[in-house]
Amino acid sequence: MAVRHRLIRTSPRSVWAVLADGTRYAEWVVGTASSRPVRGHWPELGSAIGFEVRLGPVSLSNETVVRRCEPGEALELEAKAGPLGTARISIELRPWGDQCLVLVDEHPLRGAGGTLHNVAVEALIQIRHRTMLARLAKICETEAAEAEQRRPLGQVVSPHPDEGGPRA
Repeated sequence: MAVRHRLIRTSPRSVWAVLADGTRYAEWVVGTASSRPVRGHWPELGSAIGFEVRLGPVSLSNETVVRRCEPGEALELEAKAGPLGTARISIELRPWGDQCLVLVDEHPLRGAGGTLHNVAVEALIQIRHRTMLARLAKICETEAAEAEQRRPLGQVVSPHPDEGGPRA
């Protein structure tokens, strides 16, 4: 079971905004060339995004289905990979001060992927997760910095948006 974590220098709310946009998965999920909504309203339970993986001239399409969603906190997905089977991918967001600790846990669920799973495959998944979390961090941190630059001078933003949000 490949478990990886990364501290992202922005709020869980900012990270969730990226996770909740099914059209953006190709920006940070390693190996994904494109993603698009195919069913439901992402990331609601049972909704799905289609994705494309390109390996040279070969293009493979499949889908990822939401199996559990706790908005702002957790997202569990089942990624389908054709004859290789499916994988369970759990993404958990934990507040860490004013930052976000992201934990990703992935393992084969059904099909040949589970049968062929071994230490070498586990190592490749760890490398993939390291890169994936670095990409996610870059997107989230860049967007947070850009939002900060657009904020009017002197405006204070509450770290607890439910307690009144931005105030001048």
